[in-house]
Amino acid sequence: MDLEAFSSQLTALRDRALTALEDAVDPDALEEVASAYLGRKGELTALLSGIGALPAADRPRVGALANPIRQQLDAAVATRRERLNSIALEVRLAQERIDVTMPGRALTRGSLHPIPETYREIVRVLGRFGFVTFDSPEVETDELNFQLLNIPADHPARDLWDTIYVEPPASDAATATSLEAPTVEAPRWLLRTHTSPGQIRAMREMRPPIRLLTPGRCYRHEAVDASHGFEFFQVEGLMVDEGTTMAHLRGLLDEFAHALFGAERPTRFRPGYYPFTEPSVAFDIQCVVCDGSGCSACGRSGWMTILGAGMVHPVVMRNGGLDPERYQGFAFGMGIDRIAMLRHGIPDLRAFLADDLRFLERS
Repeated sequence: MDLEAFSSQLTALRDRALTALEDAVDPDALEEVASAYLGRKGELTALLSGIGALPAADRPRVGALANPIRQQLDAAVATRRERLNSIALEVRLAQERIDVTMPGRALTRGSLHPIPETYREIVRVLGRFGFVTFDSPEVETDELNFQLLNIPADHPARDLWDTIYVEPPASDAATATSLEAPTVEAPRWLLRTHTSPGQIRAMREMRPPIRLLTPGRCYRHEAVDASHGFEFFQVEGLMVDEGTTMAHLRGLLDEFAHALFGAERPTRFRPGYYPFTEPSVAFDIQCVVCDGSGCSACGRSGWMTILGAGMVHPVVMRNGGLDPERYQGFAFGMGIDRIAMLRHGIPDLRAFLADDLRFLERS
């Protein structure tokens, strides 16, 4: 190959490369073109490898022609790369542009689950009468859960609860094993079956007058169905003072029921039984489904029981460290789940813990 032919091929390669670089539409295509012409196996590299076949006198002249072409192509690649990057940036900015004058997206607001919503309403209503919240542990001793509430180990009332006993806490187990007297029986621990143990704790920590609510989860070894669960929520109220009577209890519960279910809703007391109150009553409201005419929801009676109540038993008062000759008190307890079901018309208790968004959004 002579010098003229070699020069012609260099010029033709340069023109093709410049055209290909200009046609590259994105950085990836540009890199492919640059590699095809200027890479280690590119066309320019392959053409320059044939310099050795030229006469020795022509080789410097070929180099003088080839170097400016390589420099021209390198500059063209750099210029095109800068342009493509600029175009990509403009596209990105256009895509990410935000019109700050437009109204923002509306945030989806959640709502309270029916159980805490109902509990808050209970606290709001009873808070107007001076009741405050008193928290107590979910894991209790048999003594606090039963015995100090006038339910000894052989009491038939224990049959009302299918109890879930648990291993003792580590600290209690260590204390039990370190007792010098082997005849001392370690306490039995269980998941509380009601929030009443909190009443004993409160009476031992506080002095009358006492007006408090003990809320929280309770547990029983129950078969789960539409009206029963092994886990449920309860709130109990306790009032202790001098001269407290059943009339105070009746007046408070009437106001409570009217606040939750309507001012014209009839109420009634019925005799009941609870080991920790004497006398004990069941507190009913007129059926919220049939308004007293009788339906399957109320067992055709026209009434629904919403809570149990009574005057605090003297034994329980004494176990709480108070003198029953000086102080009198009443207590009442209700299932928050039950109240929520009545207020919202929910037929199945299991819906509360099913985590079904369709139910939660409707409620």
